[in-house]
Amino acid sequence: MSGIAATLQRRREKDQGVGSCSQAVKYLNQDYEALRRWCLESGSLFKDDAFPAETSSLGFKELGAGSYKIRGVSWERPTELTSDPQFIVSGASRTDICQGALGDCWLLAAIASLTLNQEVLARVVPHGQSFRKGEYAGIFHFQFWQFGEWVDVVIDDRLPVKDGELLFVHSAEGREFWSALLEKAYAKLNGCYEALSGGSTTEGFEDFTGGIAEVHELKQPDAQLFHIIQKAQSRGSLMGCSIDITSSSESEAVTSQKLVKGHAYSVTGTAQLQEQLGGAGLQSGDGAAGRPVRCNSACDWLQVEHQGETKKLIRIRNPWGQVEWTGAWSDNSMQWRQISSEDRERLSHRSEDGEFWMSFTDFLRHYDRLEICNLTPDALRDDAVSKWALSKFDGSWRRGSTAGGCRNYPDTFWTNPQFVIRLEEEDDDPADGKVGCSFLVGLIQKNRRRARKLGEDMHTVGFAIYQVPDELRDQRNVHLNKNYFLRHASAARSETFINLREVCSRLCLPPGEYLIVPSTFEPHKNGDFCVRVFSEKQADFQ
Repeated sequence: MSGIAATLQRRREKDQGVGSCSQAVKYLNQDYEALRRWCLESGSLFKDDAFPAETSSLGFKELGAGSYKIRGVSWERPTELTSDPQFIVSGASRTDICQGALGDCWLLAAIASLTLNQEVLARVVPHGQSFRKGEYAGIFHFQFWQFGEWVDVVIDDRLPVKDGELLFVHSAEGREFWSALLEKAYAKLNGCYEALSGGSTTEGFEDFTGGIAEVHELKQPDAQLFHIIQKAQSRGSLMGCSIDITSSSESEAVTSQKLVKGHAYSVTGTAQLQEQLGGAGLQSGDGAAGRPVRCNSACDWLQVEHQGETKKLIRIRNPWGQVEWTGAWSDNSMQWRQISSEDRERLSHRSEDGEFWMSFTDFLRHYDRLEICNLTPDALRDDAVSKWALSKFDGSWRRGSTAGGCRNYPDTFWTNPQFVIRLEEEDDDPADGKVGCSFLVGLIQKNRRRARKLGEDMHTVGFAIYQVPDELRDQRNVHLNKNYFLRHASAARSETFINLREVCSRLCLPPGEYLIVPSTFEPHKNGDFCVRVFSEKQADFQ
């Protein structure tokens, strides 16, 4: 099929709902239901030739052929590892995800956060999968978002094993295998397990939800960060955090207070408790035992009145399932002895499960980065949850025509793809301290992780935003020329150009028409991308 014909076919399928969360594209044209039915009828267990139980599926360098790290590795089905394998035991939870011998803590932190939203989890991990007799056929499937469409990835259940243990992710419950199988499906989507080594939690967030992820640098936090997190919480957003490293020797180094550098953590749940700490115990203002804690599904914030001062706490989880913060509000700290056993129970206070509390002040002091994944409207069916408006544009950079590089290259910058967004309504949230139209812009590179096997990696990318001149307002197909960019400054731009899969910025501009110009840092770089805009109010996108 020619390129034009294929494009038209994809458009027709999209119009028919193919690629939506309810009608995912069959990855590599593998039909889960048809394959499973054939296996059950023939009495055979599925073997996936598209992702074979071979070294090529493990990796290409550190986990490639000849590497000492894969000596003694075999591929075994859960039925060969335990007499009573289960897909999920007592519901999927964040404690089901324990890291193995792969540097994909970023992915596991995203999976842990995913378990906090059962509706979104059910999309990624479809119901009806089990090891029960009469249902089990050695085949499983999972769904992921990929650059604007959902894909259904089929796998067999042969997993890498070394010394009788799963080599990569595993559940704390030894009979449970959903998390290991999910990791395998994601490895298949990206070419191999090694392709998952190293990354940003935001990437996992997005591929599990279709959301748009933003990063907040905590050493220079937004003055309204707490309010931003509260609003993200009200939208069912997923959150993660991490501590930077200054050299490779610091990777996964443990600090004196048991925080792990260069490691991805999940930020897990929500709670609000209005109390007053005084003397030896926790008392409310009227002497009652305390108001109940309200728990939701995003980031756990506890507000405590302490001698007239409001304390803020955040709850965090280490995907290792162990190694926890030992400072104030940690599992064994004196602060827990100052509140009632009922309140401790409401806040799910348990020892050494990988999850812990810390003060917001300590959080800002010790962590460097907070990542928030804002979910798309189709991921949020709860009418009580406020929703973003979403706009999307697909494009490509091609050497010699549309790969103009950043504004440092004025002779070619204007050749980059350009498209218009119209912001018409100001926000209606007086508490955020801003007047104008709030929106998020995310520029995402397509299929770059999959190209690692070929020696390629992420481009360095970013974007700039310009106000459309009055004489061109309300026109379609606006494309500004070189002279315009030489004479006008940008109205906003990405905070940096960086070699991550996505660059995202939270912005606020007056109502009007704007031109978004995505680019690689240097010109002449081929690549495909999509730009998404999440806005507080509906925006017109061209």
